[in-house]
Amino acid sequence: MPMKNKYVIRSHISEKKFRDIIYLFSEDLSATQISHLTKISRLGINKYLTAVRFRIFEYCQDQSSLKGENEVDESYFGARRVRGRRGRGARGKTIVFGLLKRQGKVYTEIVPDCSATVLQKVIKGKADVGSVIHSDGWRWLF
Repeated sequence: MPMKNKYVIRSHISEKKFRDIIYLFSEDLSATQISHLTKISRLGINKYLTAVRFRIFEYCQDQSSLKGENEVDESYFGARRVRGRRGRGARGKTIVFGLLKRQGKVYTEIVPDCSATVLQKVIKGKADVGSVIHSDGWRWLF
């Protein structure tokens, strides 16, 4: 017997109906509206939408954490010279903090300042707990 739906095992809806549910979900319709359009009960629609949201959450979790060896550094972007001030003392420059997974992904974020608390929050939010952090000598207070 051919499989009716390759996305959801043991579902009683066709693959076309499931694709319609996903399309209507991406159009930001409520479960009640989707159930009226697809002629499937609201409870069934909620079951499928919960599964889709959970899969999106899992995918984002897998993509977000930087595991292994990571390098961190901050850079200043803006005018080349601001009235005789250079580097950290230059006002008006945008501070960009970045994490680089060696041989992998890069994550950047604009930060208000380079204080240890701000940078540690970014690192703890994006790097995995067991990862090794390499920096350019900035003193990290973990």
